[in-house]
Amino acid sequence: MSTSAPGLPGSEERAQRGPVHHKGPGPAPSGWLDPRGRAMGGRAFALHRLTGLALLAYLYVHLGVLSMLLIGESTWSDFLSVVSAKSFLVFDVVLLTGLVFHAVNGIRVALVGSGFAVRRQRALFWVATAIATPVVVYAAIHILGGE
Repeated sequence: MSTSAPGLPGSEERAQRGPVHHKGPGPAPSGWLDPRGRAMGGRAFALHRLTGLALLAYLYVHLGVLSMLLIGESTWSDFLSVVSAKSFLVFDVVLLTGLVFHAVNGIRVALVGSGFAVRRQRALFWVATAIATPVVVYAAIHILGGE
């Protein structure tokens, strides 16, 4: 017995028994972030999703770290001595790289999704890369103290 209305695309496949791992519209949950078998635009979009999830996770970590201010000044000072070490500042560069990629690729995704420059998706990606790379390099030099 099928739960979907007859005549909808894929209703026969969803009604069949067997080794079908995904029965329903859209990509399988495992394919949401999987870049295999995709073109460059699909890989960039999968990486866009990953960086979005990473930035969301960082937001919660950042709020947790800021709550250390409620504990006291000495705890905050001890924490700052750890995170201001050069070995830890590399994580800031990684965070910045993800943030810049997510921002610039988001503009590309918005343009392509709105119907503008659909045929120029690859060129937009490389323009975004050409813009983002010097920004990240310049910021990394300043974060790591190269001034």
